[in-house]
Amino acid sequence: MRVEPHAIGSIVHVIKRGARGLLIVRDEDERVRFIRGLCYLNDVFRDQFWDKSTRDICLGIRPENWPKKEPLCDILAWTLLPNHFHMILRETSEGGISKFMQKLCGSMSTYSNLKHKEKGSLFQGSYRGKTADLRDNIYLKNLFVYVLVKNVFECHPKGFTYTLSNFDDAFAWGLEHSYSSLVEFVHTTDVICAKDALSLSFESSQEFKSYAKEAMLHRIEELNDFGH
Repeated sequence: MRVEPHAIGSIVHVIKRGARGLLIVRDEDERVRFIRGLCYLNDVFRDQFWDKSTRDICLGIRPENWPKKEPLCDILAWTLLPNHFHMILRETSEGGISKFMQKLCGSMSTYSNLKHKEKGSLFQGSYRGKTADLRDNIYLKNLFVYVLVKNVFECHPKGFTYTLSNFDDAFAWGLEHSYSSLVEFVHTTDVICAKDALSLSFESSQEFKSYAKEAMLHRIEELNDFGH
């Protein structure tokens, strides 16, 4: 899967993997920096020293000398794993998704190389992007479950099998998991993600949880297809 054609209004499932399957984040500093990059690099405005400019302020607060934010695209959902990440993005300006991915991944590669005294790209080629059919709400529902629940559950300290047998407990753990937008999606906040993300496919957070539980128990093979 490469980047499928898309236009303004399209929703795209983006996957970016580390080169040769290697880690793209190696410690807490790099994981937190990734999250801050989602917040501050999704912007028409460029600050070469964005990391330093935002390091000592709360996530979502902009430096006083920055102009009002103009997002390159809408971030609807994301989950960070050790050697890759998933995002669901909505194109809001011509080429916005591509520009955002260039800024985010370029910044990550540069920082990693400087920090670890290495060379070369942190990532395995260009990102992959599959455009969702907005007429197929079941597909979009399953996509949100795949990115925000299945991938988060795979990070559970007790293992993925445990989460399938203890969904409610695992879901509560997922809401506390720092490296996903699950809690932002469920509570419809907009620090990083678009506030309407949940309402695109679900009437309420309870409906999302119920649907996710059913999907995780009965549609595992179908959900697995989203990662291929």
